[in-house]
Amino acid sequence: MAVPRNRHSNARKNSKRSHHAKKPKCLSACSECGKLKMPHTACPACGKYAGRQITPVAT
Repeated sequence: MAVPRNRHSNARKNSKRSHHAKKPKCLSACSECGKLKMPHTACPACGKYAGRQITPVAT
């Protein structure tokens, strides 16, 4: 098994991990009510997905 000869500095270690940060959630607007929702999911506000009523809406 390979063993590193010298230790990497903190700057090299941290710059290597610079792209490991979490990305912000990508939200899209509902075509029916306009509220923000996760893409490819039913809208939690109106319960519609692709123009069809999927889940009943609590009134």
